[in-house]
Amino acid sequence: MKATVGVVGLGLLGHAVAARLLAAGHAVVGHDILAEKREALAGLGGTPAPSVTAVAQAAEVVCLLLPSLAAVEAALLGPDGVVGAARSGQTVVQMSTISPALTERLARETEARGLAFLDCPVSGTSAMVARGEGLLLVGGERAVVERCRPLLEAILPRAVYIGGAGQATVVKLAANLLVGLHTAAAAEALALVRRAGLEPGAVLDVLAASAGTSRMLELRGPMMVRGEFPAQMKLDLFLKDLGLILDAAAAVDARLPLTALAQRLYAAAATDGHGGEDLAVVARAMERWP
Repeated sequence: MKATVGVVGLGLLGHAVAARLLAAGHAVVGHDILAEKREALAGLGGTPAPSVTAVAQAAEVVCLLLPSLAAVEAALLGPDGVVGAARSGQTVVQMSTISPALTERLARETEARGLAFLDCPVSGTSAMVARGEGLLLVGGERAVVERCRPLLEAILPRAVYIGGAGQATVVKLAANLLVGLHTAAAAEALALVRRAGLEPGAVLDVLAASAGTSRMLELRGPMMVRGEFPAQMKLDLFLKDLGLILDAAAAVDARLPLTALAQRLYAAAATDGHGGEDLAVVARAMERWP
């Protein structure tokens, strides 16, 4: 039997998740603070809801895909949040990129009120999710994970169990660390090629076939060559992730010197007004890096 699934947060990733669930035959009810996002859900065949409360009242499972830690906490535990309106036995699937510490606390507080909780960040861009690529990193009680596995695999076929709540978020931050470094490395390599008088577009295919290739070179290299950066992952949001990565590292006394340098590069691109573009726009900052 197909579930009614709530989606709170209908941005690029939330929209892709809702589309995947609808394509698999689930009913989707969703809320976003922006009316045009709710209308886009209706265009897919989903049901827009006027509030988070309405989503929680209608759905058996509620997925959270929100841009900030504060937004996630408010949507889950706030006076008009999921927990206040939900019924015992419902499941919260927290898919936003937040901190391990907040994830652990949200799991404790949610479970204390009779709900199940899954730590379930997505590794992959919204475009990848729309195509069924990428994977879900899943944390929480194993029994809850297995009960929800058909629904999770409707979103993405690869749903990988990591461990307890918070541990999947650690792995997501580690994956995003690599995204950030590999994207910056691709920008640096193409800057070298360009400064040496070669045509980056022609060299890109060679680099992609070389021992130094990476998914980020293949995905974001063409953006850098064209100088066009339509957002698959907005730079502003990725800067938030970089802050989370460095905070998580500090909490466990891990040294991340390359990530700290990359953060400066991405911040320079945001300061130049590129925060709404894809993080590949770090190539702009690389061109002016002293």
